Amino acid sequence: MAPCREPELLPPLAYCPLQPDTLNKSNILTCHAAHVAEIRSEVLIEAPLERVWEIVSDIDNEPKFWKGTKEVRNISADGGRISREVTLAFGDKKCTQDVTITPRESIDVLFTGGMIKGTKRVELEPRDGAVALRAIWNIKMGGMIGPFSGIVGRHVRKGTESALHLIKEEAER
Repeated sequence: MAPCREPELLPPLAYCPLQPDTLNKSNILTCHAAHVAEIRSEVLIEAPLERVWEIVSDIDNEPKFWKGTKEVRNISADGGRISREVTLAFGDKKCTQDVTITPRESIDVLFTGGMIKGTKRVELEPRDGAVALRAIWNIKMGGMIGPFSGIVGRHVRKGTESALHLIKEEAER
């Protein structure tokens, strides 16, 4: 990852990882030179690990929670590895992903084609009868959208926070 420029050169609402937003446990880092965004968000869910995992691991149902995902089409599956095509809510653009599922621990998504390059990791961490659900994105925007990575990064951050809260609501029912 390219080194981050000085904070005063970053757009509003962008933070370096060394300066996390401790109020809502979410932060975003945007490095203009590389059009890279790192987004982290976390929520504590008062539900058993198995219940949270049941929701998170149903990746075919992802559009219910992740509003940036319009449609998912699996191409192939081999155990805990899935190749798929995803239609994004952003202009119906398509991207391809390789997904690796580690039961009751994490889901790792590698963007392999389309306007987004990089990774998304969703991880679960048991905490005293509850579960910390964390999403971490490291993405680079390609093509014409590259110079707007900061704006897109903020949109992804908001969508991520929304998804985690929707999952929390579902799990705590």
